[in-house]
Amino acid sequence: MIGAIAGDIIGSVYERFPIKTKDFPLFSPSSTFTDDTVLTAAIAEAMLTGRSYLDCLREIGRRYPNVGYGGNFIRWLLSEHPRPYNSWGNGSAMRVSPVGFAFTGEAAVLREAEKTAAVSHNHPEGIKGAQATALAIWLARTGRSKEEIRERISGGFGYDLDRSVTAIRPSYSFDISCQGTVPEAIISFLDSSSYEDAIRNAISLGGDSDTLACITGGIAEAFYDPVPEPIQAAVRKILPPDLLNITAKFYAKFMNH
Repeated sequence: MIGAIAGDIIGSVYERFPIKTKDFPLFSPSSTFTDDTVLTAAIAEAMLTGRSYLDCLREIGRRYPNVGYGGNFIRWLLSEHPRPYNSWGNGSAMRVSPVGFAFTGEAAVLREAEKTAAVSHNHPEGIKGAQATALAIWLARTGRSKEEIRERISGGFGYDLDRSVTAIRPSYSFDISCQGTVPEAIISFLDSSSYEDAIRNAISLGGDSDTLACITGGIAEAFYDPVPEPIQAAVRKILPPDLLNITAKFYAKFMNH
């Protein structure tokens, strides 16, 4: 989970100023958490407390109203009676990483990933993006090889994962859709040699940098575990106490095994 959060924070600087290189500082005075982190923590809070995904997303999301939500989502978040709005946006995939770490078995991971998405992102592509991300994390943390992950995700979800970061980078641009984000984020992991290298791959594509790196970061953490301590330490300095507390509780309950 902290791998996803770190990806969000590292990518935050480059969301509005995309880059096409892997040579950049991981952290700067401008590095911050965005909606990716807030909503990831909300999903984790639901798992910790047994409350609904809807209630936790609304409660924690409303604490941080100015962290970069999309227009449709902020309207959903502030609505008194929010309903799914058929979104295929990558918001469903950016917040799902806790599912891949907490649940046992492929069927449970896919079921819970759909639940986290469907409260807002109930379009088939929104659900698919969340399921593919969560399953990739689960496969990575249960010892599958990169080729096994590539074959299972491409075969199960129809994503073209037979591309490379180098081939994608020149023509790739900002894309908020699941179908234009999740495959590229997974490829950024598949083409990597370490957690940090995976994050650099994702950001170097020059797209929706914080979300790309958030999705990639969750998978990379599961595969390369643990996230390097200097990166974890930088994240802990940036996260506010409530989000840090949720993260710590999630690790204590679900990831100390």
